[in-house]
Amino acid sequence: MPTSFWFEVLAGYLASVLIEFLVLWPGLSKQHSLPVRVLSAVWLTACTYPIVVVALPILMRSQPEWLYLTVAESFAAVAECLLFGFAFGNARQLVRKPGRDDFAICLANLTSFGVGEYWLR
Repeated sequence: MPTSFWFEVLAGYLASVLIEFLVLWPGLSKQHSLPVRVLSAVWLTACTYPIVVVALPILMRSQPEWLYLTVAESFAAVAECLLFGFAFGNARQLVRKPGRDDFAICLANLTSFGVGEYWLR
């Protein structure tokens, strides 16, 4: 893969972190400190972004775009909610109804997706 591809991946990652932080900052529960909010944007995106923009497009190259987008965005939201729960919750919190943190994480993902789609189209 050419160097320009990896530059675009890095630029997209940094843009996603910024966009998601702007949603997570006010969106996460008040119990989470500013460092946790920043770490959440950086770490959660780092865990899912490479899969969404590098691995899944390769694995799903013969599939329609709508299917890729559905799988990728669902994966990102669910994985990030689970990772956040493991890192900043407790075992009892993982088996529960979705709460404010889950909503904020899903909204952050949808926002970064929407902004990315707007910029790339």
